[in-house]
Amino acid sequence: MAEFKPVTSQLADEIRLLMGKENVLSQQEEMEPYSHDEAPIPNPHLPELVVKPRDTIEVAKVLAMANEALIPVTPRGGGTGLSGGAIPVRGGIVLSLEKMNRIKEIDENNFVAVVEPGVLLKDLYEAVESRGLYYPLYPGEKSAHIGGNVATNAGGMRAVKYGVTRNFVLGLEAVLPTGQIVRTGGKFIKCSTAYDLTQLLVGSEGTLAVITEITLRLITPPGWQEVLFIPFPDMHQAIKAVPEILKQAVPVIGLEFLEKDAIDIVEKDLGREIPFHEHEAFLLGILEGNSKEEVNQYAARMAEICTRNGAIDVYIPVSARAKRELLEAREKLYPALKRAGPIEVIDVVVPRSQIANFVAMVKAISQRYGMPIVALGHAGDGNVHLQPMGRGMDDREWKAKLPIVMEEVYRAGVSLGGTISGEHGLGFDKKKYLEIAMSHEQIALMSRLKRAFDPNYILNPGKIFDEG
Repeated sequence: MAEFKPVTSQLADEIRLLMGKENVLSQQEEMEPYSHDEAPIPNPHLPELVVKPRDTIEVAKVLAMANEALIPVTPRGGGTGLSGGAIPVRGGIVLSLEKMNRIKEIDENNFVAVVEPGVLLKDLYEAVESRGLYYPLYPGEKSAHIGGNVATNAGGMRAVKYGVTRNFVLGLEAVLPTGQIVRTGGKFIKCSTAYDLTQLLVGSEGTLAVITEITLRLITPPGWQEVLFIPFPDMHQAIKAVPEILKQAVPVIGLEFLEKDAIDIVEKDLGREIPFHEHEAFLLGILEGNSKEEVNQYAARMAEICTRNGAIDVYIPVSARAKRELLEAREKLYPALKRAGPIEVIDVVVPRSQIANFVAMVKAISQRYGMPIVALGHAGDGNVHLQPMGRGMDDREWKAKLPIVMEEVYRAGVSLGGTISGEHGLGFDKKKYLEIAMSHEQIALMSRLKRAFDPNYILNPGKIFDEG
């Protein structure tokens, strides 16, 4: 492992002089919120210093100072991650980008927005929609920072049509661990000029460079959106309908699957019933098109496909409120599950056709170890979100069984042609399972890339794989 040095009082004073005292935190109580993320099993690590730069130049100067002094630096956005990606596991400096929150430009002629990494998703949505444009990705947390979305290549419920974050990132400004500032991409759609450094940095979880500016592609907004909630007798029948829905060119932007256990938990948490809650499996389809009439035609086609594949009924909310409440129930599932008892979060992705087989394998693992595992996720792209739950177990049994269950689940997903994370990233919590999904040669190649960007391994150490 890399030999890091502690933050000295002299270095802390130099950073305060550079940034201003109000932008540097050093007291334990004020640094505590920066010691963890939203992962359900807390694994806090206190930094020695929290630094809040206001612009790229300050980021570059702090990184150069830290690199020279061999101080680890952990970039941080909103702290809404679920894999420990923004936790300072090696101490040192947390570089919080919360004050770099400006929307620099919305270029209506080129359909792009230029933003800093600390911009909240909800603010980005409001700004672009006020100009008649649309940023369609929705990872599920409007308080997340766009920089964090880029760092983890976040996906979400609208990925069926729009893909993931990297599909909307056209260019970046980033600072290397040595303090050098680089720019990649730009306000253009296509590029065949040497290596695509933009896409290399997207999804790198803050281990290669600190992203300080993002150029995002925008599109025109849809004319109408509709939601369908469709109960099935079992998960196999629900998933069997998915390829046909997609093959028939129904304009689905999101296609979620849920099981009864998840519905029961969110109903209890929200204090209201969800239609058809007595059934075993569900598809939630989100459709959009140019007009209400066009979308209703597509909705009828999707309903017919689902009925032919065993659907019990089809529920289409008749009011905006009912539509909003149905989508809210899906969005609130994770907080509801978290409140229901100790859980862990898994986001395996498998080929779409294998979702039902994978869920069946997971349920067999669940029964074998006596550990409930709630399944839901994105049927349209094969991303299965699993929540092993510790209900009915004492703390010792939960901690003993959980790593074994997680490894078996990951191996099951990989055996079906999948991999261990679809959108949450590996961070610190999941890196131990990387060798299940990748060969030693692949990991060694990534390690060489890391060293090329970060010779001293100061940037977000302990994430994805071990440093050194």
